[in-house]
Amino acid sequence: MATGSIALVLHAHLPFVRHPEYPSFFEESWLFEAITDTYIPLLRVFEGLVADGVKFRVTVSLSPPLLAMLADPFLQERYLAHLGKLSRLGDKEILRNHGTPKLTEVARFYRRLLYETEDWYVGRYGRDLIAAFARLQDLGVLELITANATHGFLPILKTQPNAVRAQLKVGAEAYASAFGRPPPGFWLAECGYYPGVEEAVAEAGGRYFFSDTHAILNASVRPRHGYLAPIQCENGVCAFGRDPASSRQVWSAEAGYPGDPWYRDFFRDIGFDLDFEYIRPFILDGQTRVFTGFKYHRITGASDQKEIYEPALADARADAHAADFLRRQIETAERFRPVMDRPPLVVALYDAELFGHWWFEGPRFLDLFIRKLVYDQTVVDLVTPSDYLARHPDPQRATPSASSWGDRGYSTFWLNRGNDWIYRHLHDAAARMQALAGRADTPVPGSLPHRALNQAARALLLAQSSDWPFIMKTGTAVDYAYGRIRDHLARFHWLADGIEAGSIDPAKLAALEAMDTIFPEIDYRVFA
Repeated sequence: MATGSIALVLHAHLPFVRHPEYPSFFEESWLFEAITDTYIPLLRVFEGLVADGVKFRVTVSLSPPLLAMLADPFLQERYLAHLGKLSRLGDKEILRNHGTPKLTEVARFYRRLLYETEDWYVGRYGRDLIAAFARLQDLGVLELITANATHGFLPILKTQPNAVRAQLKVGAEAYASAFGRPPPGFWLAECGYYPGVEEAVAEAGGRYFFSDTHAILNASVRPRHGYLAPIQCENGVCAFGRDPASSRQVWSAEAGYPGDPWYRDFFRDIGFDLDFEYIRPFILDGQTRVFTGFKYHRITGASDQKEIYEPALADARADAHAADFLRRQIETAERFRPVMDRPPLVVALYDAELFGHWWFEGPRFLDLFIRKLVYDQTVVDLVTPSDYLARHPDPQRATPSASSWGDRGYSTFWLNRGNDWIYRHLHDAAARMQALAGRADTPVPGSLPHRALNQAARALLLAQSSDWPFIMKTGTAVDYAYGRIRDHLARFHWLADGIEAGSIDPAKLAALEAMDTIFPEIDYRVFA
């Protein structure tokens, strides 16, 4: 048996963005970039490992909003149009860089990636990335888990317990609808935990969740193994704490691997560097400069003079970093195993979008790391949380402390002067939804009042997304985040007014259903 274990956990999540009322919409590109840069590259890594007979186990969290968008034919069509535009740009870039061999090589590299991406998306997967992940779960190499319904930040929503229960139960139902089984565990949005949320996790069928390091270290009982083993809440649900060292090595652009000068520079993109008239056909509505994915420079260093990106040399750095990362995990296992009654577990938690989108070489790093771990040593092995609990079914009993990940670790990123105004509105709406859901006059399924109640539940869940206060804190797309909260709350209250008055405009209801298509099987009584 291995001396130690590693649980590699990738959380894939994006806010639900869908705007059929516009011919194109900037924020939809978040999904398109993530498919191209992260989801298909990760699937290609996993498929390659399977094809080569590499035995591995990785945990992937697919949030309900992401599942809804990946399954949406409307967004699938828009993604293919996005790919087509980039492919045409790739053809132009090869011609533009003719005569400059290094730049031409990089342009051809990107053009080839776009061809391959379309081939995998359409030819191999038939546009169905959810089925691709499901197949890997069926093969036993992935453990797929879910997140709460719209990534609502539960420690602040807890003033309305029905809102917390609805977030978790709807998330579990979305997972079951996609994969035909209940989720084994939950990624609680922003790793937000408060004592008692484990009861709602259990009600939704989850056996475990993840927290930040200090939630474990500051638990109600001092953890014998620190954060290197899960703890079990009183109701049997287990909490797995994030390992800070593994996070720092991969997350940090300064101290970690992604800041290496040989890696691709994310910010130097021709969407901003080239002449406007040249780039106009390939940017948003021909008016707004956006990232195109064509990036010709490596990080280089602090200087503004950036060197040309060389994929082969970046690959060599990914190989070296994968070896270093494995060495560090082996050192952790060998250091702590003698003082523990079970193998130490390193829980390496990451946003999936880091790999490929923000750190272009990230998927290659994961591929090399997994291969080295399987073939080059026997000290550590890859496990999922379910694997570890099956091997060690007697975790120490304790209750984690209230916590989150992010700045300062105690919710300040999601509750501050820039966004605190939203929560009184969310709490009032949740109380109103609970009252509507508890009415004695239950409408006939499929009737106008029944549809309106279900749509009101969708509108409230979408307003509760933690992405909107997050965006307000970071200062990016603030107007869009503000507008989303305002619009969803306005839609909710319009629906609630109509339900209470017994007068609902069927045309307007149909329009809202066409725009906010998430959770088609929702039952509004989840808020009762």
